[in-house]
Amino acid sequence: MKVTTKVTLNQAALNNLEKIQQQAIEMTAEAVKSDIVTSAVVPKQTGELERSGHVVVEQGTARVVFDTPYARRLYWHPEYNFRTDKNSNAQGKWMEPYLSGDKKKFVVKTYGTFLRMAAKGLIK
Repeated sequence: MKVTTKVTLNQAALNNLEKIQQQAIEMTAEAVKSDIVTSAVVPKQTGELERSGHVVVEQGTARVVFDTPYARRLYWHPEYNFRTDKNSNAQGKWMEPYLSGDKKKFVVKTYGTFLRMAAKGLIK
C-alpha cells in the first residue's frame, strides 16, 4: 500500500504569524518594563535611571535597556545600600527575577497572552 500526500503551506498566514510573533515579543518586553517600574525595584534618586528604560527589539529578540552612565554599576552591585524612600524595593540586579527568578513565569504567560490576542483566533 502506498500513500502519497501533498502539503501546501499558506505563505500569507506564515508571514502573518511572523509579524504576530514579533508584535507579541515587543508587547511582552514593554509589559516587563512596565512591571519593573511598577514594582519599584530600580534605584531612584532623580528618576533618570528609571526614565532611561526602553525596549529594543531585533530579529525576534527583545531587550529592556537602562542606559544611563551609571546603570551598569548600580545593576551589578546589589551590595550597595540603595535608598528606599522613593522606590521601596530598590535593589541591584532588578531584572534577574524575570530571567531566572519568580517572575520568569510572568514573561512566559504574558507572551502567550499577547500572542493569542494578536493572532485573533489563529492560535488557540
